Amino acid sequence: MMKKGFLAASALSLILVSVGSAQGAVSPTEDGDQYTQAQLKQLAREAHTTEQYNALANYYEKRSKDYLQQAAEERHEWVRRSQNVMGLFAKYPRPVDSARYLYEYYFEKASEAGALSAKYSQLANPAAPATIQSHM
Repeated sequence: MMKKGFLAASALSLILVSVGSAQGAVSPTEDGDQYTQAQLKQLAREAHTTEQYNALANYYEKRSKDYLQQAAEERHEWVRRSQNVMGLFAKYPRPVDSARYLYEYYFEKASEAGALSAKYSQLANPAAPATIQSHM
């Protein structure tokens, strides 16, 4: 009886691992905007056409928006956690500190991605006036 339960649990876990591996094997470019770090470096190195620069600009624009969304969520969490701050003797890092650090990290990454998006947009359209994007 115990062996049947163990075998069933083992088979189930093996199936779940296989399904998870199969999902992970799907190409990361399903929506056309996902690149690996190596692919990004190669594309940036080899970019010389308007389409390539636009692809990079669009990718970084999407990344910037994603990071801003994550920053907004962490900002909300930071505010929520700051209402429950414990005394001075709380262990560091406190949950409120972790939320603040995550907010700052995501906001910084959004700024970096926004700057790269602006750079590649300018390279794609050199005649267009440069605009400074604000993420606030």
